[in-house]
Order: sequence, then structure tokens, then C-alpha cells
Amino acid sequence: MSATIPAYVPGHQLLAGKAVLITAAAGAGIGFSAAQRAVEEGARAVVISDVHEGRLAEAAERLQALNSEAGIYGFLADVTDEDAVQHLVTSAEKATSGVDILINNAGLGGTKNLVDMSDEEWHRVIDITLTGTMRMTRAMLRVMQPRQAGVIVNNASVLGWRAQKEQCHYAAAKAGVMALTRCAAMEAAEFGVRINAVSPSIAMHDFLRKTTPPELLQELASKEAFGRAAEVWEVANVMMFLASDYASYMTGEVVSVSSQHA
Repeated sequence: MSATIPAYVPGHQLLAGKAVLITAAAGAGIGFSAAQRAVEEGARAVVISDVHEGRLAEAAERLQALNSEAGIYGFLADVTDEDAVQHLVTSAEKATSGVDILINNAGLGGTKNLVDMSDEEWHRVIDITLTGTMRMTRAMLRVMQPRQAGVIVNNASVLGWRAQKEQCHYAAAKAGVMALTRCAAMEAAEFGVRINAVSPSIAMHDFLRKTTPPELLQELASKEAFGRAAEVWEVANVMMFLASDYASYMTGEVVSVSSQHA
């Protein structure tokens, strides 16, 4: 299997002509920023999904305003529901005439000591963050592999490597996303499909500010190499690279968008 060397062209858009599907992309976080960057990088179509109808419609309008010629589509989808996942993939395939890139962004965090954690709290984080990523990856591989082409980028976390109190469920889920990325990449490679992941530490956005104590945010940000949290677009930029042809020999990798592996 040979690869074509991508020629460098000044002003070249990384995702020119590509169709991108991004889960949980209607909020203020990494998912929407990835969708915005995909439009800016020349994607011919961007499909976003979310569980909130109003937020989804608003996000689609904002993306369409960036490029009136791009195909922007929003579909309600819950990654914990296999039927919803299948409907999302079928709808995205039909709308775009074939999805080239999947970005798995759906995830759920929380703060709770393990001894106080209920089975329900554990299972919900695992189901959305890890099993949801698996469901989407499985569904897209079933259409990408026969085409002998495709890219999947997963959103992991440094907590998949690093120990932190009150994060047993989320850390276990993100470590699972890392392992899923590596193993699925080995299975998909023979079909010309690449699977990689980004591993952010702390990326600041409005929802995080609302759900996390400010003293904890300040503590986490102070430990970063630059003494601040990442901006969501700084994580999305790495996703764009991994999704592009410039990363054509990368698969099964987990790329840290921070200085913190442990």
C-alpha cells in the first residue's frame, strides 16, 4: 500500500474536500471548536450531533455563517443508544455522500470519591465516554473499511495516564479510549483507515467553568507548562492535523496536547 505525498501549497486548507462527522459538537467546548476549524480548513461538509435540539440548531447556524457553501448538517443523537448511533451514521452518510473523517468527542465527566460512587454514576460515565466512542467507531468502520479509506480521531484525556482524586470513573473511561484507539487502529490499518487520539489536560470553556470549582480549575491550570489552561481551539488544531493527509503515517497514536503524561 503506497501513499501519495501531499504537496505543500501556501494557504492550503487541511481538510479541503472532506466530509467530517463530529459527536457532541453543539456546546462551547472542543467539539464545536473542532467543527468550526473543520469548516475553516475547507471541509465540504460538516455533520454535528448532540442531544440538545436547540443547541444543535444554533451551532449549525453559526457554522453555516462561516461558509455559506459548505454543507452543514445537525442530527440529534445519543451515543448510549445503538439505534441512534446507526441512524446518525446512516444520515451522515446520506447527507454527505460519504463521511471521510469521524471525530469522537462525546464524553461525560464528574467528581466523586470512589467509595461514594454509585454503580449508576460509574456506568453513565463509562457508557457515554468509552462505550459511546466504541459504538461510533464500530459503526463508521463498517462503512469506511469497504471504501478502503477514512480517518477517526478520538478525544481522550491525560487522566488516562495521570492519577487524580475523584476521577476514577472518568480516568478509567479515558484510559479505555486510549486502548480502544490503539487496538482498533491495528484492525483498521489493513483497510487504509487511520485511528488516533488527542489527550488534552485542561481546555477552558464555559461549561467547564460552570461545573468545576474555580479553585480546582486554578490549581490544574497552574500545573501546566505554560501556567494556563489550553484554549479549545488549541486542542482542535491538533485534531485537524491528525484528520488531515499530513498525518498519513500516524495510526494508533495518542497525542498529548499538554506537557503532562503522568
